[in-house]
Amino acid sequence: MTFSTTSPSAAHGAPVRLVLASSSAYRKELLQRLGLPFEVAVPDLDERPLAGETPSATALRLAREKAAAVAARLPGCVVIGSDQVATLDGEQIGKPGDHANALLQLQKMRGREVVFHTALCVWDGRAADPAAAAQVEDVQTVVTFRDLPDAELDAYLRIEQPYDCAGSAKNEGLGIAILERITSGDPTALTGLPLIALTGMLRRAGVAFFQA
Repeated sequence: MTFSTTSPSAAHGAPVRLVLASSSAYRKELLQRLGLPFEVAVPDLDERPLAGETPSATALRLAREKAAAVAARLPGCVVIGSDQVATLDGEQIGKPGDHANALLQLQKMRGREVVFHTALCVWDGRAADPAAAAQVEDVQTVVTFRDLPDAELDAYLRIEQPYDCAGSAKNEGLGIAILERITSGDPTALTGLPLIALTGMLRRAGVAFFQA
């Protein structure tokens, strides 16, 4: 999928083919904010955590593996991979998948702080040294959930149905009403793609954002 017929330019003048390695509609929408044309390629990975792996390590590994998998299929591209892992007391919280699991998640998290690890990888397929191709970062967001009764949590879920979201809430939608506080250095990280970190990585990869 391509959103424009023109390519972003590297600082040295060569065109850059930008690819988002994700099936997430949320990440596509966020990346579109930058005004850069890009393609979407879906990586095919087992996203389950490894035994003994920390939440941050899981997110970083998967972001890197997603980018690397697509970069192997599309050589010479700059590929963006991202993954998010939510944790409560160090325990990973996955996507609920259905209403019953989502309600259980929200009941467990109400009145509590949940840490979201949003890992990002920019893989430059043009790098002369493959070992230096990847830039990676884990952007952490601490979310405090409101202490709400079951009836409100159930009503929210029936309205928004955030069953594909880790943590069972869409902060960019009505889910913001069940949150008490969001603490992060990057306001877009919680939605799934930390744009502040990403723009820094893309600049280092030679992508220009403002051209006359």
